[in-house]
Amino acid sequence: MFLRLVSRNTLRHKLRTALTLLGLLVAILAFGLLSTVVDAWYAGAEGASSTRLITRSSISLVFPLPITYRERLRQIDGVSTVTTSNWFGGVYVTPKNFFPQFAVDGETYFSLYPEFILDDAQYKAFMRDRKGAVVGRKLADRYGWQIGDTVPLRGTIYAGNWEFVVRGIYDGREAKTDTNQFIFHWQYLNETVKRLLPRRADTVGIYILGIDAPDRAAEISELVDAQFRNSLAETLTETEKSFQLGFVAMTEAIVVAIRIVSYLVIFIIMAVMANTMAMSARERLPEYATLKALGFQPWRVGGLVFGESVFMAMVGGALGIALTFPVAEVFGQAMGSLFPIFHVSIGTVLLQIACSVFVGLVAGVVPAVRAGNVRIADGLRAVA
Repeated sequence: MFLRLVSRNTLRHKLRTALTLLGLLVAILAFGLLSTVVDAWYAGAEGASSTRLITRSSISLVFPLPITYRERLRQIDGVSTVTTSNWFGGVYVTPKNFFPQFAVDGETYFSLYPEFILDDAQYKAFMRDRKGAVVGRKLADRYGWQIGDTVPLRGTIYAGNWEFVVRGIYDGREAKTDTNQFIFHWQYLNETVKRLLPRRADTVGIYILGIDAPDRAAEISELVDAQFRNSLAETLTETEKSFQLGFVAMTEAIVVAIRIVSYLVIFIIMAVMANTMAMSARERLPEYATLKALGFQPWRVGGLVFGESVFMAMVGGALGIALTFPVAEVFGQAMGSLFPIFHVSIGTVLLQIACSVFVGLVAGVVPAVRAGNVRIADGLRAVA
């Protein structure tokens, strides 16, 4: 009987209910999208491995390190694998087609990134071709690349026109794995740079170190940096997560602003919902007085209003959550490589549910108390 009364009261003013549900839907949807944007900002850090360290120039990331450091790094206690990576920064057709491009040591790079799933035959083809490239599945789908296609890039950091042949397409082991990268041989880059820009040859952007004991990350980092202290190219070694968070810190103000806006949206819809419930309770005071005259307890009368508020909030929230997934997929595709990982997490859904419940509870408290405390005489006098 209680649920029937709640549902009938909700549908009594269909237009008002529809507009309120629409507002709730939009608010929960917007909150979910904004939370997903924040998650996408931290995706690189969240996907970082505790068994990988990043060694770069202590001055700035733009200053390269000598390739001769590689052998010295391999001899450091605790370092099991050493590979290299170099940002390329080429342009594909137009500058709008931005995606990460890395020149790597193909023999060791993929062993440090087990989350990149690459077919053995494709990996062997990549290793045989000095101009070979491995691209992520999302990137390949975006531009329609197939195995064997030639991809031209116009160099910006390394001037000239470069051509690569797609020899492999890797998939991600998990949904949060970045499959928007373009990977090719550092040897091919270095050979060309030696011929055109000899002074920039035999250098790499960063070293990626594989370690077997994550609990020794700080100790190994100190050993690495001590090895090159007072040299012409001193190093800074940190965990992969810290390295990724360094990029996020550059735009932290934007992330904070997005978080504030997301909760502001919830606050606004809570105010709208509270006003709607107050209007409904005010219109029905005579009915609540009648129910109390018939023997209904105050808590039961107030529960009708409270239940209506929570019911509307949950329905609107459920619709908003259901729409978050398809809208996020479309939004992620439209953003392209700006957000290589745009995935609605379980945490975001739980936050949406919590916000829906919170809005329903807060919006219904005052009207419910007023309805439960209405005096029978005052309510019936309103009928007359």
